[in-house]
Amino acid sequence: MQEQIIILDFGSQYTQVIARRIRECKVYSTILPYNTSAKEIASMNPKGLILSGGPMSVYSRKAPLPDKEIFNLGIPVLGICFGLQVMAKFLGGNVERGLKREYGKGNLSVKDGRCTLFKGLPKSLQVWNSHGDKLTELPEGFKTVAITENSPHAAIENRKRQLFGIQFHPEVVHTPKGKQIIGNYVQKICGCGRKWTMRSYIEKSVDDIRAQVGKEHVILGLSGGVDSSVTAALIHKAIGRHLTCIFVNNGVLRANEAEAVKKLFKDNFKCNFLYEDTAKLFLRKLKGVTDPETKRKIIGNTFIDVFQKATRKVGKAKFLAQGTLYPDVIESVPIAGNPAALIKSHHNVGGLPEKMKFELVEPLRCLFKDEVRQLGTELGLPKEVVWRQPFPGPGLAVRLLGDLTESRLEILRNADRIVVEVMKQHNWYYKVWQSFAVLLPVKSVGVMGDERTYEYTIAVRIVESKDGMTADWVKLPASLLETISSRIINEVDGVNRVVYDITSKPPGTIEWE
Repeated sequence: MQEQIIILDFGSQYTQVIARRIRECKVYSTILPYNTSAKEIASMNPKGLILSGGPMSVYSRKAPLPDKEIFNLGIPVLGICFGLQVMAKFLGGNVERGLKREYGKGNLSVKDGRCTLFKGLPKSLQVWNSHGDKLTELPEGFKTVAITENSPHAAIENRKRQLFGIQFHPEVVHTPKGKQIIGNYVQKICGCGRKWTMRSYIEKSVDDIRAQVGKEHVILGLSGGVDSSVTAALIHKAIGRHLTCIFVNNGVLRANEAEAVKKLFKDNFKCNFLYEDTAKLFLRKLKGVTDPETKRKIIGNTFIDVFQKATRKVGKAKFLAQGTLYPDVIESVPIAGNPAALIKSHHNVGGLPEKMKFELVEPLRCLFKDEVRQLGTELGLPKEVVWRQPFPGPGLAVRLLGDLTESRLEILRNADRIVVEVMKQHNWYYKVWQSFAVLLPVKSVGVMGDERTYEYTIAVRIVESKDGMTADWVKLPASLLETISSRIINEVDGVNRVVYDITSKPPGTIEWE
Protein backbone atom coordinates (compact mmCIF):
# COMPACT_ATOMS: atom_id res chain seq x y z
CA MET A 1 0.00 0.00 0.00
CA GLN A 2 1.37 3.42 -0.94
CA GLU A 3 2.27 5.97 1.72
CA GLN A 4 -0.22 8.80 2.01
CA ILE A 5 -1.12 11.86 4.03
CA ILE A 6 -4.83 12.55 4.60
CA ILE A 7 -6.16 16.12 4.70
CA LEU A 8 -9.48 16.87 6.38
CA ASP A 9 -11.20 19.77 4.61
CA PHE A 10 -12.90 22.36 6.81
CA GLY A 11 -13.80 24.65 3.92
CA SER A 12 -10.50 26.45 3.37
CA GLN A 13 -9.85 28.00 -0.02
CA TYR A 14 -6.31 26.59 0.34
CA THR A 15 -7.14 22.92 1.00
CA GLN A 16 -6.20 21.82 -2.52
CA VAL A 17 -2.96 23.78 -2.24
CA ILE A 18 -2.02 21.74 0.85
CA ALA A 19 -2.53 18.56 -1.19
CA ARG A 20 -0.37 19.96 -3.97
CA ARG A 21 2.49 20.85 -1.63
CA ILE A 22 2.50 17.34 -0.19
CA ARG A 23 2.64 15.82 -3.67
CA GLU A 24 5.53 18.13 -4.51
CA CYS A 25 7.31 16.30 -1.69
CA LYS A 26 6.75 13.10 -3.75
CA VAL A 27 4.16 11.82 -1.28
CA TYR A 28 0.55 10.97 -2.14
CA SER A 29 -2.20 13.04 -0.49
CA THR A 30 -5.96 12.57 -0.19
CA ILE A 31 -8.59 15.20 0.71
CA LEU A 32 -11.56 13.98 2.77
CA PRO A 33 -14.59 15.76 4.32
CA TYR A 34 -13.96 17.18 7.80
CA ASN A 35 -16.46 14.77 9.39
CA THR A 36 -14.87 11.56 8.08
CA SER A 37 -14.85 9.08 10.95
CA ALA A 38 -11.64 8.13 12.72
CA LYS A 39 -12.42 4.50 11.91
CA GLU A 40 -12.53 5.20 8.17
CA ILE A 41 -9.30 7.21 8.37
CA ALA A 42 -7.58 4.39 10.25
CA SER A 43 -8.68 1.88 7.58
CA MET A 44 -6.72 3.91 5.00
CA ASN A 45 -3.53 3.49 7.05
CA PRO A 46 -2.22 7.05 6.54
CA LYS A 47 1.23 8.15 7.69
CA GLY A 48 -0.15 11.46 8.91
CA LEU A 49 -3.22 13.68 9.12
CA ILE A 50 -3.59 17.40 8.36
CA LEU A 51 -6.53 19.54 9.48
CA SER A 52 -7.09 22.37 6.99
CA GLY A 53 -8.01 25.95 7.66
CA GLY A 54 -11.57 27.21 7.35
CA PRO A 55 -13.63 30.41 7.38
CA MET A 56 -15.61 29.76 10.58
CA SER A 57 -14.83 30.12 14.28
CA VAL A 58 -14.52 27.01 16.45
CA TYR A 59 -16.86 28.56 19.01
CA SER A 60 -19.56 29.17 16.36
CA ARG A 61 -22.72 27.09 16.82
CA LYS A 62 -22.43 25.88 13.22
CA ALA A 63 -18.69 25.27 13.28
CA PRO A 64 -17.63 22.15 11.30
CA LEU A 65 -16.03 19.80 13.83
CA PRO A 66 -14.33 16.42 13.26
CA ASP A 67 -14.56 13.09 15.01
CA LYS A 68 -12.69 13.64 18.29
CA GLU A 69 -11.11 10.17 18.02
CA ILE A 70 -8.81 11.37 15.21
CA PHE A 71 -6.45 12.58 17.94
CA ASN A 72 -6.18 9.04 19.31
CA LEU A 73 -5.16 7.31 16.08
CA GLY A 74 -1.49 7.26 17.05
CA ILE A 75 -0.38 9.10 13.89
CA PRO A 76 1.10 12.62 13.61
CA VAL A 77 -1.51 15.36 13.26
CA LEU A 78 -0.89 18.89 11.96
CA GLY A 79 -3.56 21.56 12.43
CA ILE A 80 -3.34 24.60 10.15
CA CYS A 81 -5.07 27.82 11.30
CA PHE A 82 -8.66 26.66 11.97
CA GLY A 83 -7.18 23.16 12.30
CA LEU A 84 -4.98 24.34 15.17
CA GLN A 85 -8.03 25.87 16.85
CA VAL A 86 -10.01 22.63 16.45
CA MET A 87 -7.15 20.69 18.04
CA ALA A 88 -6.95 23.14 20.92
CA LYS A 89 -10.72 23.13 21.53
CA PHE A 90 -10.97 19.34 21.55
CA LEU A 91 -7.93 18.79 23.77
CA GLY A 92 -8.71 21.34 26.49
CA GLY A 93 -7.23 24.62 25.25
CA ASN A 94 -9.03 27.92 24.78
CA VAL A 95 -9.64 29.95 21.60
CA GLU A 96 -10.91 33.53 21.65
CA ARG A 97 -11.57 36.30 19.16
CA GLY A 98 -8.41 38.41 18.91
CA LEU A 99 -8.41 42.13 19.64
CA LYS A 100 -6.48 42.51 16.40
CA ARG A 101 -7.00 40.35 13.33
CA GLU A 102 -4.02 38.98 11.41
CA TYR A 103 -4.41 39.00 7.64
CA GLY A 104 -1.61 39.00 5.09
CA LYS A 105 2.13 38.98 5.67
CA GLY A 106 3.47 38.54 9.18
CA ASN A 107 6.69 37.68 10.96
CA LEU A 108 7.03 34.39 12.85
CA SER A 109 9.61 34.12 15.63
CA VAL A 110 10.66 30.54 16.35
CA LYS A 111 11.28 30.14 20.11
CA ASP A 112 12.18 26.44 20.12
CA GLY A 113 14.37 25.39 17.21
CA ARG A 114 14.20 21.77 18.37
CA CYS A 115 10.66 21.52 16.98
CA THR A 116 10.97 19.29 13.91
CA LEU A 117 8.57 21.47 11.90
CA PHE A 118 11.20 24.22 11.82
CA LYS A 119 14.32 22.08 11.51
CA GLY A 120 16.90 23.70 9.24
CA LEU A 121 14.98 26.99 9.09
CA PRO A 122 15.93 30.44 10.44
CA LYS A 123 14.57 31.78 13.73
CA SER A 124 12.60 34.50 11.95
CA LEU A 125 10.26 33.65 9.06
CA GLN A 126 7.84 35.52 6.84
CA VAL A 127 4.43 33.83 6.99
CA TRP A 128 0.93 34.40 5.64
CA ASN A 129 -1.89 34.86 8.15
CA SER A 130 -5.64 34.74 7.64
CA HIS A 131 -7.47 34.65 10.97
CA GLY A 132 -9.37 36.72 13.49
CA ASP A 133 -9.30 34.21 16.37
CA LYS A 134 -6.31 33.15 18.40
CA LEU A 135 -5.28 30.48 20.86
CA THR A 136 -5.12 31.97 24.38
CA GLU A 137 -4.64 28.86 26.53
CA LEU A 138 -2.67 25.74 25.59
CA PRO A 139 -4.10 22.23 25.93
CA GLU A 140 -2.39 20.03 28.50
CA GLY A 141 0.89 18.55 27.28
CA PHE A 142 1.48 21.24 24.62
CA LYS A 143 4.16 23.91 24.48
CA THR A 144 4.58 27.04 22.38
CA VAL A 145 7.34 26.86 19.78
CA ALA A 146 6.71 30.08 17.79
CA ILE A 147 4.90 33.39 18.12
CA THR A 148 3.80 36.32 15.96
CA GLU A 149 3.03 39.92 16.90
CA ASN A 150 -0.60 39.11 17.67
CA SER A 151 -0.47 35.36 18.37
CA PRO A 152 1.30 34.23 21.55
CA HIS A 153 0.89 30.60 20.39
CA ALA A 154 1.42 30.78 16.60
CA ALA A 155 2.96 27.29 16.57
CA ILE A 156 2.49 24.62 19.22
CA GLU A 157 3.44 20.99 19.71
CA ASN A 158 2.86 17.99 21.92
CA ARG A 159 6.04 16.16 21.03
CA LYS A 160 5.11 12.99 22.89
CA ARG A 161 1.79 12.56 21.04
CA GLN A 162 3.16 13.96 17.74
CA LEU A 163 0.47 16.66 17.60
CA PHE A 164 1.34 19.99 15.99
CA GLY A 165 -0.54 23.22 15.29
CA ILE A 166 0.35 26.36 13.33
CA GLN A 167 -1.74 29.53 13.14
CA PHE A 168 -0.41 30.60 9.71
CA HIS A 169 -0.67 29.05 6.22
CA PRO A 170 2.54 27.26 5.13
CA GLU A 171 0.94 26.04 1.90
CA VAL A 172 0.69 29.42 0.14
CA VAL A 173 3.55 31.03 -1.79
CA HIS A 174 3.39 34.04 0.55
CA THR A 175 5.03 31.84 3.20
CA PRO A 176 8.41 31.49 1.42
CA LYS A 177 9.68 28.67 3.67
CA GLY A 178 6.29 26.98 3.84
CA LYS A 179 7.23 24.13 1.53
CA GLN A 180 10.13 23.20 3.85
CA ILE A 181 7.77 23.27 6.85
CA ILE A 182 5.38 20.89 5.09
CA GLY A 183 8.35 18.79 3.95
CA ASN A 184 9.59 18.53 7.53
CA TYR A 185 6.16 17.35 8.64
CA VAL A 186 5.72 14.83 5.84
CA GLN A 187 9.22 13.39 5.77
CA LYS A 188 10.83 14.00 9.17
CA ILE A 189 7.75 13.70 11.40
CA CYS A 190 5.54 11.26 9.43
CA GLY A 191 8.52 9.32 8.05
CA CYS A 192 7.38 9.31 4.43
CA GLY A 193 9.82 8.60 1.62
CA ARG A 194 9.87 10.31 -1.77
CA LYS A 195 8.20 7.41 -3.58
CA TRP A 196 5.17 8.85 -5.38
CA THR A 197 6.00 9.40 -9.08
CA MET A 198 4.08 9.37 -12.34
CA ARG A 199 5.74 6.11 -13.32
CA SER A 200 4.48 4.45 -10.14
CA TYR A 201 1.06 6.02 -10.71
CA ILE A 202 0.87 4.50 -14.21
CA GLU A 203 1.78 1.03 -12.95
CA LYS A 204 -0.79 1.18 -10.17
CA SER A 205 -3.50 2.67 -12.43
CA VAL A 206 -3.02 0.01 -15.10
CA ASP A 207 -3.40 -2.71 -12.45
CA ASP A 208 -6.46 -0.95 -10.97
CA ILE A 209 -8.15 -0.54 -14.37
CA ARG A 210 -7.59 -4.17 -15.28
CA ALA A 211 -8.88 -5.29 -11.88
CA GLN A 212 -12.00 -3.11 -12.19
CA VAL A 213 -12.79 -3.79 -15.84
CA GLY A 214 -11.68 -7.39 -16.34
CA LYS A 215 -12.61 -8.43 -19.88
CA GLU A 216 -15.51 -6.00 -20.20
CA HIS A 217 -15.66 -3.16 -22.74
CA VAL A 218 -15.08 0.53 -21.84
CA ILE A 219 -16.51 3.56 -23.64
CA LEU A 220 -14.85 6.97 -23.40
CA GLY A 221 -16.34 10.32 -24.39
CA LEU A 222 -13.35 11.95 -26.05
CA SER A 223 -13.10 15.75 -26.24
CA GLY A 224 -9.57 16.08 -27.58
CA GLY A 225 -8.50 17.99 -24.47
CA VAL A 226 -5.67 17.00 -22.16
CA ASP A 227 -7.83 15.19 -19.61
CA SER A 228 -9.80 12.93 -21.94
CA SER A 229 -6.76 12.29 -24.16
CA VAL A 230 -4.60 11.17 -21.23
CA THR A 231 -7.50 9.09 -19.90
CA ALA A 232 -7.79 7.39 -23.29
CA ALA A 233 -4.04 6.71 -23.46
CA LEU A 234 -3.93 5.27 -19.95
CA ILE A 235 -6.96 3.01 -20.38
CA HIS A 236 -5.75 1.93 -23.84
CA LYS A 237 -2.43 0.93 -22.24
CA ALA A 238 -4.36 -1.17 -19.73
CA ILE A 239 -6.98 -2.90 -21.91
CA GLY A 240 -6.13 -2.13 -25.56
CA ARG A 241 -8.96 -2.89 -28.02
CA HIS A 242 -11.48 -3.23 -25.21
CA LEU A 243 -11.70 0.60 -25.28
CA THR A 244 -13.87 2.58 -27.73
CA CYS A 245 -13.57 6.37 -27.94
CA ILE A 246 -16.61 8.40 -28.99
CA PHE A 247 -16.02 11.94 -30.20
CA VAL A 248 -19.05 14.25 -30.38
CA ASN A 249 -18.87 17.42 -32.46
CA ASN A 250 -21.08 19.79 -30.47
CA GLY A 251 -20.77 22.67 -32.90
CA VAL A 252 -18.90 24.91 -30.47
CA LEU A 253 -15.41 23.53 -31.02
CA ARG A 254 -12.35 25.55 -32.00
CA ALA A 255 -11.24 25.86 -35.63
CA ASN A 256 -10.15 22.49 -37.14
CA GLU A 257 -10.69 20.77 -33.79
CA ALA A 258 -12.67 17.78 -35.07
CA GLU A 259 -10.17 16.96 -37.82
CA ALA A 260 -7.21 17.09 -35.42
CA VAL A 261 -8.85 14.78 -32.87
CA LYS A 262 -9.87 12.25 -35.52
CA LYS A 263 -6.35 12.15 -36.93
CA LEU A 264 -4.67 11.71 -33.55
CA PHE A 265 -6.82 8.87 -32.22
CA LYS A 266 -7.94 7.11 -35.36
CA ASP A 267 -4.67 7.18 -37.25
CA ASN A 268 -1.97 7.39 -34.58
CA PHE A 269 -3.53 5.58 -31.63
CA LYS A 270 -5.14 2.84 -33.69
CA CYS A 271 -7.96 2.58 -31.17
CA ASN A 272 -11.67 2.01 -31.76
CA PHE A 273 -13.03 5.45 -32.71
CA LEU A 274 -16.59 6.66 -33.37
CA TYR A 275 -17.25 10.21 -34.67
CA GLU A 276 -20.66 11.81 -34.15
CA ASP A 277 -21.20 15.06 -36.08
CA THR A 278 -24.18 16.65 -34.31
CA ALA A 279 -23.16 20.32 -34.59
CA LYS A 280 -26.48 21.41 -36.10
CA LEU A 281 -28.47 19.77 -33.29
CA PHE A 282 -26.52 21.59 -30.56
CA LEU A 283 -26.68 24.96 -32.32
CA ARG A 284 -30.42 24.62 -32.83
CA LYS A 285 -30.95 24.02 -29.11
CA LEU A 286 -28.65 26.90 -28.15
CA LYS A 287 -30.30 29.44 -30.42
CA GLY A 288 -31.47 32.49 -28.48
CA VAL A 289 -29.97 31.30 -25.16
CA THR A 290 -27.94 33.94 -23.31
CA ASP A 291 -27.66 32.69 -19.70
CA PRO A 292 -24.28 30.95 -19.20
CA GLU A 293 -25.49 28.23 -16.83
CA THR A 294 -28.41 27.47 -19.16
CA LYS A 295 -25.94 27.11 -22.02
CA ARG A 296 -23.86 24.69 -19.94
CA LYS A 297 -26.89 22.61 -19.01
CA ILE A 298 -28.24 22.46 -22.58
CA ILE A 299 -24.85 21.33 -23.88
CA GLY A 300 -24.45 18.82 -21.06
CA ASN A 301 -27.93 17.32 -21.44
CA THR A 302 -27.74 17.22 -25.24
CA PHE A 303 -24.34 15.60 -25.06
CA ILE A 304 -25.73 12.86 -22.83
CA ASP A 305 -28.58 12.20 -25.28
CA VAL A 306 -26.24 12.08 -28.29
CA PHE A 307 -23.67 10.04 -26.43
CA GLN A 308 -26.24 7.54 -25.22
CA LYS A 309 -27.43 6.92 -28.77
CA ALA A 310 -23.84 6.53 -29.93
CA THR A 311 -23.11 3.91 -27.28
CA ARG A 312 -25.75 1.66 -28.82
CA LYS A 313 -23.63 1.50 -31.98
CA VAL A 314 -20.69 0.21 -29.97
CA GLY A 315 -22.46 -2.85 -28.67
CA LYS A 316 -22.30 -4.30 -25.20
CA ALA A 317 -20.23 -2.19 -22.79
CA LYS A 318 -20.31 -2.13 -19.02
CA PHE A 319 -18.04 0.82 -18.23
CA LEU A 320 -17.85 4.50 -19.09
CA ALA A 321 -14.53 6.33 -18.66
CA GLN A 322 -14.30 10.00 -17.71
CA GLY A 323 -11.39 12.41 -17.39
CA THR A 324 -12.55 13.78 -14.03
CA LEU A 325 -9.78 15.57 -12.12
CA TYR A 326 -9.32 16.20 -8.40
CA PRO A 327 -10.33 19.91 -8.54
CA ASP A 328 -13.55 18.89 -10.35
CA VAL A 329 -14.37 16.45 -7.57
CA ILE A 330 -13.66 18.88 -4.73
CA GLU A 331 -15.30 21.97 -6.32
CA SER A 332 -18.37 20.25 -7.72
CA VAL A 333 -19.50 18.22 -4.73
CA PRO A 334 -20.00 20.56 -1.76
CA ILE A 335 -19.53 18.80 1.57
CA ALA A 336 -22.63 18.88 3.77
CA GLY A 337 -22.14 21.68 6.25
CA ASN A 338 -18.93 22.82 4.55
CA PRO A 339 -19.02 26.55 3.77
CA ALA A 340 -16.87 26.23 0.66
CA ALA A 341 -19.01 27.41 -2.26
CA LEU A 342 -19.81 25.66 -5.51
CA ILE A 343 -18.41 28.02 -8.15
CA LYS A 344 -19.90 26.51 -11.31
CA SER A 345 -21.31 23.26 -12.57
CA HIS A 346 -19.03 20.67 -14.14
CA HIS A 347 -20.75 18.67 -16.84
CA ASN A 348 -18.59 15.59 -16.27
CA VAL A 349 -18.98 15.29 -12.50
CA GLY A 350 -21.80 14.03 -10.38
CA GLY A 351 -22.71 10.71 -11.93
CA LEU A 352 -24.88 9.65 -14.84
CA PRO A 353 -28.59 9.57 -15.58
CA GLU A 354 -30.13 6.43 -14.12
CA LYS A 355 -31.11 5.21 -17.58
CA MET A 356 -27.43 5.00 -18.55
CA LYS A 357 -26.46 1.71 -16.95
CA PHE A 358 -22.70 2.23 -16.89
CA GLU A 359 -20.16 1.94 -14.12
CA LEU A 360 -17.59 4.74 -14.06
CA VAL A 361 -13.86 4.43 -14.66
CA GLU A 362 -12.07 7.62 -13.57
CA PRO A 363 -8.30 6.99 -13.50
CA LEU A 364 -7.40 10.70 -13.17
CA ARG A 365 -9.79 11.40 -10.31
CA CYS A 366 -6.94 11.90 -7.84
CA LEU A 367 -4.75 14.14 -10.02
CA PHE A 368 -4.31 17.86 -10.57
CA LYS A 369 -3.98 19.31 -14.07
CA ASP A 370 -0.19 19.64 -14.10
CA GLU A 371 0.10 16.05 -12.83
CA VAL A 372 -2.09 14.94 -15.74
CA ARG A 373 0.37 16.62 -18.11
CA GLN A 374 3.25 14.73 -16.48
CA LEU A 375 1.27 11.52 -16.88
CA GLY A 376 0.58 12.24 -20.56
CA THR A 377 4.28 12.82 -21.19
CA GLU A 378 5.14 9.53 -19.49
CA LEU A 379 2.58 7.79 -21.72
CA GLY A 380 4.22 9.21 -24.85
CA LEU A 381 1.47 11.58 -26.02
CA PRO A 382 2.64 14.39 -28.35
CA LYS A 383 3.46 17.81 -26.91
CA GLU A 384 0.58 19.55 -28.69
CA VAL A 385 -1.86 17.28 -26.83
CA VAL A 386 -0.15 17.12 -23.41
CA TRP A 387 0.48 20.85 -23.24
CA ARG A 388 -2.70 21.94 -24.92
CA GLN A 389 -4.28 24.72 -22.94
CA PRO A 390 -7.45 23.91 -20.95
CA PHE A 391 -10.63 24.22 -22.99
CA PRO A 392 -14.08 24.26 -21.33
CA GLY A 393 -16.47 21.37 -21.91
CA PRO A 394 -19.17 23.73 -23.23
CA GLY A 395 -16.56 25.03 -25.68
CA LEU A 396 -16.89 28.40 -27.36
CA ALA A 397 -20.46 28.70 -26.07
CA VAL A 398 -19.18 30.11 -22.77
CA ARG A 399 -16.79 32.47 -24.52
CA LEU A 400 -19.55 33.94 -26.63
CA LEU A 401 -21.49 36.26 -24.37
CA GLY A 402 -25.10 36.86 -25.33
CA ASP A 403 -27.09 35.24 -28.12
CA LEU A 404 -25.35 32.27 -29.73
CA THR A 405 -25.81 32.40 -33.51
CA GLU A 406 -23.79 30.73 -36.25
CA SER A 407 -22.55 34.08 -37.56
CA ARG A 408 -21.36 35.26 -34.13
CA LEU A 409 -19.82 31.83 -33.48
CA GLU A 410 -17.84 32.14 -36.71
CA ILE A 411 -16.55 35.56 -35.61
CA LEU A 412 -15.35 34.13 -32.29
CA ARG A 413 -13.86 31.01 -33.87
CA ASN A 414 -11.77 33.09 -36.28
CA ALA A 415 -10.62 35.50 -33.59
CA ASP A 416 -9.74 32.65 -31.26
CA ARG A 417 -7.75 30.91 -34.03
CA ILE A 418 -5.68 34.06 -34.51
CA VAL A 419 -4.92 34.37 -30.78
CA VAL A 420 -3.66 30.77 -30.67
CA GLU A 421 -1.68 31.14 -33.92
CA VAL A 422 0.10 34.31 -32.80
CA MET A 423 0.90 32.87 -29.36
CA LYS A 424 2.44 29.79 -30.96
CA GLN A 425 4.34 31.73 -33.61
CA HIS A 426 5.96 33.93 -30.96
CA ASN A 427 6.71 31.01 -28.59
CA TRP A 428 4.29 32.18 -25.90
CA TYR A 429 1.60 29.51 -26.16
CA TYR A 430 3.33 26.94 -23.94
CA LYS A 431 4.50 29.56 -21.45
CA VAL A 432 1.01 30.50 -20.26
CA TRP A 433 -1.95 28.65 -18.78
CA GLN A 434 -4.63 29.85 -21.20
CA SER A 435 -4.92 32.27 -24.11
CA PHE A 436 -8.21 32.80 -25.92
CA ALA A 437 -10.72 35.26 -27.35
CA VAL A 438 -14.11 36.24 -25.93
CA LEU A 439 -16.85 37.77 -28.08
CA LEU A 440 -18.73 40.48 -26.20
CA PRO A 441 -22.34 41.46 -26.91
CA VAL A 442 -21.09 45.02 -27.31
CA LYS A 443 -20.84 47.04 -30.50
CA SER A 444 -18.92 50.28 -30.83
CA VAL A 445 -18.19 52.90 -33.47
CA GLY A 446 -15.03 52.59 -35.52
CA VAL A 447 -13.46 53.92 -38.69
CA MET A 448 -12.17 51.46 -41.29
CA GLY A 449 -11.22 52.59 -44.80
CA ASP A 450 -12.58 56.09 -44.18
CA GLU A 451 -15.97 54.58 -43.43
CA ARG A 452 -17.86 54.52 -40.17
CA THR A 453 -18.33 51.04 -38.68
CA TYR A 454 -20.48 49.73 -35.88
CA GLU A 455 -19.21 46.25 -35.00
CA TYR A 456 -18.39 43.80 -32.21
CA THR A 457 -15.67 43.83 -29.55
CA ILE A 458 -13.27 40.95 -28.86
CA ALA A 459 -11.72 40.61 -25.41
CA VAL A 460 -8.40 38.76 -25.32
CA ARG A 461 -7.81 36.72 -22.14
CA ILE A 462 -4.29 35.41 -21.40
CA VAL A 463 -3.45 34.14 -17.91
CA GLU A 464 -0.69 32.33 -16.08
CA SER A 465 -1.43 29.70 -13.45
CA LYS A 466 -0.15 26.41 -12.09
CA ASP A 467 -3.40 24.51 -11.67
CA GLY A 468 -6.23 26.94 -12.47
CA MET A 469 -7.19 27.52 -8.83
CA THR A 470 -5.66 31.00 -8.94
CA ALA A 471 -4.47 32.93 -11.98
CA ASP A 472 -2.93 36.23 -12.98
CA TRP A 473 -3.08 38.07 -16.29
CA VAL A 474 0.08 37.85 -18.38
CA LYS A 475 2.10 41.00 -19.00
CA LEU A 476 2.65 40.34 -22.70
CA PRO A 477 4.97 42.58 -24.73
CA ALA A 478 3.03 45.48 -26.24
CA SER A 479 4.24 44.46 -29.70
CA LEU A 480 2.65 41.02 -29.32
CA LEU A 481 -0.66 42.46 -28.17
CA GLU A 482 -0.49 44.83 -31.13
CA THR A 483 -0.01 41.89 -33.52
CA ILE A 484 -3.00 40.03 -32.05
CA SER A 485 -5.22 43.10 -32.23
CA SER A 486 -4.14 44.05 -35.74
CA ARG A 487 -4.71 40.58 -37.14
CA ILE A 488 -8.15 40.20 -35.55
CA ILE A 489 -9.38 43.57 -36.79
CA ASN A 490 -7.96 43.07 -40.29
CA GLU A 491 -8.91 39.43 -40.76
CA VAL A 492 -12.18 38.92 -38.85
CA ASP A 493 -15.28 40.44 -40.41
CA GLY A 494 -17.59 41.97 -37.83
CA VAL A 495 -14.94 43.14 -35.33
CA ASN A 496 -13.56 46.67 -35.04
CA ARG A 497 -12.25 46.73 -31.46
CA VAL A 498 -9.99 44.49 -29.34
CA VAL A 499 -9.48 44.87 -25.57
CA TYR A 500 -7.15 43.03 -23.17
CA ASP A 501 -8.54 41.54 -19.93
CA ILE A 502 -6.27 42.41 -16.98
CA THR A 503 -8.34 40.74 -14.24
CA SER A 504 -6.77 38.15 -11.91
CA LYS A 505 -8.47 35.12 -10.29
CA PRO A 506 -9.68 35.97 -7.71
CA PRO A 507 -11.63 38.24 -7.92
CA GLY A 508 -12.56 37.18 -11.47
CA THR A 509 -12.69 33.70 -12.95
CA ILE A 510 -10.54 32.59 -15.87
CA GLU A 511 -13.51 32.09 -18.17
CA TRP A 512 -15.98 34.93 -18.65
CA GLU A 513 -19.07 32.71 -18.22
